[in-house]
Amino acid sequence: MRYEGVLTKMKTELLENVEYYLEFENDFLNLNQLLEKNLSLNFLRFQCLNCGQQKKIFRQGFCYDCFTSIPQAGEWIMKPELSKAHLDQEDRDLEYEKRVQLTPHIVYLANSSNVKVGVTRKTQVPTRWIDQGAHEAIEIVEVPNRYLAGITEIALKAHVSDKTNWRKMLTNDILDLNLEEEREKLKDFIPEEAKAYYLPDNKETEIKFPVKEFSSKIKTLNLTKSPFYQGKLMGVKGQYLLFEDGTAFNVRAHEGFVVELKIA
Repeated sequence: MRYEGVLTKMKTELLENVEYYLEFENDFLNLNQLLEKNLSLNFLRFQCLNCGQQKKIFRQGFCYDCFTSIPQAGEWIMKPELSKAHLDQEDRDLEYEKRVQLTPHIVYLANSSNVKVGVTRKTQVPTRWIDQGAHEAIEIVEVPNRYLAGITEIALKAHVSDKTNWRKMLTNDILDLNLEEEREKLKDFIPEEAKAYYLPDNKETEIKFPVKEFSSKIKTLNLTKSPFYQGKLMGVKGQYLLFEDGTAFNVRAHEGFVVELKIA
């Protein structure tokens, strides 16, 4: 079977195991059903997710011109503390920024390889945790805008990591922790502006990923350097496809890449 389309991040659904879906313009694949099958990926060309032109992808699936101009790639996306919509100040498009920034946001702890603090819109729970490959996660605060979430994250990451060790996550070198206890340790470090939004009673969410077998060593596939790859799919975790030979393919890092996918 042959499929062709531009890669975007995999859609997910939290069931007993996470269900993963790869969407192309005219096709829809459930990746869980492809475990232990041979897949091939062939990189054909770039296609910017915003303008649709065949221009080299710069970041986040966008060409350079789009990345540096559209509101979906503003600096506040990666640095929530730079959000200004609550002050009625525009970065690139105030209407868009208000729509995204002035909604409930969650500051959370997620355990992928180690415990890390992060920020996401409430509507992205538990999607954000799944995308990070977290096997457990818990909410710390729910605040009314992105700025408050950002300053809370800044305060807490002085006491807990804000990074994931992706190699440990992909080899399943993980520890189970009591995230309710970890959250309690951080309570006093929440900024005054966000203390009223603390969530002391929320329970942790456990997440299981569809992986038949983990490799002890991981090598990443970069389609710009190796435009063709073939291997047996053994699992999906985070936004990675995991193959029998230890190859890990980060789908999200290849957004905007048009590929031909074949299933043997």
